[in-house]
Amino acid sequence: MTDLRPVAEDFSSALAIVAHPDDLEYGAASAIARWTAQGKQISYLLVTHGEAGIDAIPPQVCGPLRMQEEITGAALVGVHTVDFLDYPDGVVCYDLNLRRDIAAAVRKACPDVVITINHHDQFGPGRYNQADHIAVGRAVLDGTRDAANRWVFPELVSDQGLAPWKAQRILVSGSPQSNAFVDVTASFDAGVASLAAHQQYLAGLGDHAMGDPRIFLEQIARSTGERVGVQLAVSFEVVEL
Repeated sequence: MTDLRPVAEDFSSALAIVAHPDDLEYGAASAIARWTAQGKQISYLLVTHGEAGIDAIPPQVCGPLRMQEEITGAALVGVHTVDFLDYPDGVVCYDLNLRRDIAAAVRKACPDVVITINHHDQFGPGRYNQADHIAVGRAVLDGTRDAANRWVFPELVSDQGLAPWKAQRILVSGSPQSNAFVDVTASFDAGVASLAAHQQYLAGLGDHAMGDPRIFLEQIARSTGERVGVQLAVSFEVVEL
């Protein structure tokens, strides 16, 4: 018996909102490749440009480079709309401005499902989460719910003409409280290619940080797959709305 159930795939569109270029590529991209192959329309919104992500490259150079790597990697899993907010990498704060921007993005995209990164304090015992992930993930949870409430940020209607929109659920990638899975056996290679497209970022991490992207992703996907009886799988925490 497994504690993970299949993610319901009864949706036609999704908006993925995360903090940095590469956040989606550590597992979620393989699921996204599966869904775009099914004909689902998926778009990305990155809260930062990832400009503080490579120690050896100054932010003014790193930001545009990482944006392009994200656009390239997204296309490899069938995503051709990639937008960016302009929050500073590494020091994103959970606040009303971020919630408002996320609510506006959800109302513009009108997705059935919202995808985001782990918002919990840890990925697992002794594996502490990064501050931007926590701030953005929590703002996505609240901002997605705000998007459905016309009395929260009423200026989105009066000033921008953005009517309320209620998504069906939120899928949280990398969560230590995962309760569902996606079989990515057929789409795994596309997910690996999406991560490998972040060439400069991975080079900046060095071999000691992750090693070969395929081996790294496959270890996780095989472990999850063994739990649910498939070859390769990725897990999500499903938050019903």
